[in-house]
Amino acid sequence: MKKIKFSGKIFTAAFAFVSILSVFFIFIFIFSQGLPLFVNIGLSDFLFNTIWRPTALPPSFGIVPLVLGSLLVTALALAISVPLGVLGAIYLAEISGTRIRELLKPTIEILSGIPSIVYGLFGLLVLVPLIQRTFNLPTGETALTGGIILAIMVLPTILSIAEDAMSSVPQDYKEASLALGATKWRTIRSVTIPAAASGIAAGIILGFGRAIGETIAVMMVTGGSPIIPTSIFSPVRTLTQTIAAEMGEAVFGGIHYNALFAIGIALFLLTLVLNSVAIRLIKNGGSR
Repeated sequence: MKKIKFSGKIFTAAFAFVSILSVFFIFIFIFSQGLPLFVNIGLSDFLFNTIWRPTALPPSFGIVPLVLGSLLVTALALAISVPLGVLGAIYLAEISGTRIRELLKPTIEILSGIPSIVYGLFGLLVLVPLIQRTFNLPTGETALTGGIILAIMVLPTILSIAEDAMSSVPQDYKEASLALGATKWRTIRSVTIPAAASGIAAGIILGFGRAIGETIAVMMVTGGSPIIPTSIFSPVRTLTQTIAAEMGEAVFGGIHYNALFAIGIALFLLTLVLNSVAIRLIKNGGSR
């Protein structure tokens, strides 16, 4: 039995080491391909230039319009999905019966497993014409359309993590509040939500990471214009969309190729920070 336990520890440790090593090599590869850009144009030009024209003469590799496009679409997605996700989590954790919860939660979580291309097709064939007709626009491929699609995609993540956080709040807290004369809604607002705040915040951060890293669905509905957006009805291009759209036409080892990997560096660092913050919040919530 001891030999089995020992070999099991070695086996799992080996897989953990391989996973860490894989991430390390990905990290090294992305940075080795992206850092030469900063030698050619400088970090400040990449971060603060407002023009992205990799095929112009001379080329311009300003990341500002791509960052603003990504942030606008992601902000719209969170503005829609966070209220719906938190309210849905309150319903499942505090109001619905056991049978309804067992039916609804798996159904909502199934949305996480739907391929991105399916969401993109739905947005392209349904939302794009709807947005165009509703707001009388020349095109329905806008930041708003991308935000709505992303909201649908990140809603299961936010709702599921927030519901788990609320369900893990000790029942004694709620019973003590009710015993003091608080109503159920007052208990939810003053006890359950504050106690589950770190878990809810972690769900929102993970939803943000999912939204800002999405590619295919956003590419199909946002128009793909690398310009600074002036409203939610402007066509935009995101960071991930730029990599997917232009990698095939970039010359291997050229400055355009390096610029796309530099975008990858920015996304890698952003995702790393977001995941670290989310993990810290979840741990803090679990230690309460």
